[in-house]
Amino acid sequence: MIFDAHTHLQFRDFDKDRDEVIKRVKDAGIFCINVGVDLETSKEAVLLAGAHEGFWATAGLHPNDSEENFDEAGFEKLFLDPKTIAVGECGLDYFRSSPETKNRQEEIFRAQVRLAKKVAKPLMLHCRPSQNPDKTYSDDAYLDMLRVLKEESGDEVGGNVHFFVGSKQIAEKFLEMGFSFSFSGVITITGMYDEVVNSLPLERILTETDAPYAAPLPWRGKRNEPIYVKEVIKRLAELRGLSFEEIARVTAENAKRVFGLEFSNA
Repeated sequence: MIFDAHTHLQFRDFDKDRDEVIKRVKDAGIFCINVGVDLETSKEAVLLAGAHEGFWATAGLHPNDSEENFDEAGFEKLFLDPKTIAVGECGLDYFRSSPETKNRQEEIFRAQVRLAKKVAKPLMLHCRPSQNPDKTYSDDAYLDMLRVLKEESGDEVGGNVHFFVGSKQIAEKFLEMGFSFSFSGVITITGMYDEVVNSLPLERILTETDAPYAAPLPWRGKRNEPIYVKEVIKRLAELRGLSFEEIARVTAENAKRVFGLEFSNA
């Protein structure tokens, strides 16, 4: 079995062929978590999860949508559905943010950490720091996220840091708080994250696509979809010196544990 821990099949990008994409997912034996980025896409993710075996949903407000009102009651209601398994994606995105936007993002992130504790669900974290002059990422958003998680006792619920692009040192701080990390098709394109991938305990690694974004090689620049998570698994297998089957099995088990899921990993 194969697991895509972070995808967005409810997005408009799949409106024309969603049924065909889902058929490919099922034919490939892939389970996936469809992630909401606002109230509407969270509701759509929950509906999708209810309609398909092997699909789950998250509900949350993306930091880039922080200008929207955070309807806590509306989001909380979605957790009455047992297939809504995490709060998010939520967090901080400093890639193009003003100081005012950063303050608003932090306020909404704190509210979602508190919601996760209230509904007893893990967090699906989004964190994108600003770039250094050499186009590498700084640590700013990750350091602020770690601070908020500590102040709000986010380690009580834990969760997953999706599309991790941080340093080995930042990863160690999240590890200490009990969080896992998911890697996308970007690891098939650049070796920038090889050191981090190799340094992490295997039981803390998940695989994701972030579809429709970030397609791996050889589909770079095209629409991504969950079946391409196989390329992420292949690259992880190369980096860790393990078989495709072993990486697929372990990362699926990791997702099962992190999100409290029930399924047979056959």
